[in-house]
Amino acid sequence: MSINMYQASVPVFTQMLGSLQGILKKGLAHAEAKKFDPSVLINARLAPDMHPLNRQVFIVTDQAKGGAARLCGQEPPVYPDTEMTFAELDARIKKTLDFVKSFKPEQFNGSEDRDINLQFGPNKVTFKGLPFLFHITLPNLFFHTTTAYNILRHNGVDVGKRDFLGTF
Repeated sequence: MSINMYQASVPVFTQMLGSLQGILKKGLAHAEAKKFDPSVLINARLAPDMHPLNRQVFIVTDQAKGGAARLCGQEPPVYPDTEMTFAELDARIKKTLDFVKSFKPEQFNGSEDRDINLQFGPNKVTFKGLPFLFHITLPNLFFHTTTAYNILRHNGVDVGKRDFLGTF
């Protein structure tokens, strides 16, 4: 049985992006209810050497748009990483969702064997599509979505497993 690369990627990307939108909405509502500046949450991090919440969102959206585009043989759009409010982060996620949903299943045909070339600092690395999706893109997508969730949860936002899983 062969794997359907569209089904293994786009529905997962959209589910996690939707979950991220939901937990960010809860984060903003929490800040408003407790009457503190929402930027406190935007800049929050779990440890001094970890990225803040907004950077977690940047990485999640980069993984989703980059994963879909590269699997289809395209270059992903570049976002400037300047979002500093919940509204701006929400707009970035919506833009990414629109981009990811624009791909058709047939565009993924054969992508499991497509060469994906990435640059990691000075090093160029080539992956086949299947390992790129399962060993790079999806783990990063889940890690940074989980970290965003944990930052909010750690700061008192009432989120739970159902918020993380979202709708599917």
